[in-house]
Amino acid sequence: MDANQSFDPDVPSIARTYDYLLGGKDNFPVDRGIGEIFLQRFPGAVKIAQDNRACLVRAVKFMAGDLGIDQFIDLGSGLPTADNVHQVAQRENPEAKVFYVDNDPIVLAHGRALLAENANTTVIQADLRMPKEILFHPEVQEMIDFTRPIGLIASAILHHFLDEENPGAAIGEFRDAVPSGSYLFVSHFRSVGDPAARKLEEVMLEAFGRGVWRTDEEIGEYFGDMTLVEPGIVPCAMWRTTVKAADLDPYQRLIAAGLGGK
Repeated sequence: MDANQSFDPDVPSIARTYDYLLGGKDNFPVDRGIGEIFLQRFPGAVKIAQDNRACLVRAVKFMAGDLGIDQFIDLGSGLPTADNVHQVAQRENPEAKVFYVDNDPIVLAHGRALLAENANTTVIQADLRMPKEILFHPEVQEMIDFTRPIGLIASAILHHFLDEENPGAAIGEFRDAVPSGSYLFVSHFRSVGDPAARKLEEVMLEAFGRGVWRTDEEIGEYFGDMTLVEPGIVPCAMWRTTVKAADLDPYQRLIAAGLGGK
């Protein structure tokens, strides 16, 4: 998880495996191998990735459209795919600014190429566990106005940090750095105490050496004293949709999301 790690096509990448599960092409045999383990052992796992992406799209549309947020910092953004944060935000407001952060060097390479002609969007390679390096990065300081509301995004990233790495403290630094009127979106693998969740966690730990399922209460702690937007912390498929709990399959219960306002 070193922010300066070099690219190694023989080491699986979380971002590239996620890209594979979403049907993308920016992945390598080692990533597809891990993805196939998920798909073969847990055939509903791809629904987790799809639900998370759809929920992120709804959250950004809501922040940019309904809430008027026009600048975003996407922490652990992953590889470009359909309906990226900047595309969703800039459909609502063409002047919206989006700053992507990821620790994977291939994300930086692809992102820079994709965004070369978009003056309101950029990407840097950095480590979420080092908030000050991101917050005080010259490109962040140039693009983002910290006196005005900001949309912070931590989509499917915090569960990749172990408890001893204290992801709550890291996200707390970002939360403290933004002004009143800002929002934080978090989606996270959700512990419901059933065997399917435990088996998925075992695969992730074996593949990547990290991955932590957390309860709704633990996910809620990321928001500090922010006010959660309705419906609170719920499975991604249910966040600001008409889907009911009874409609979910077991896999869809394993990723939750929430949006908090400062």
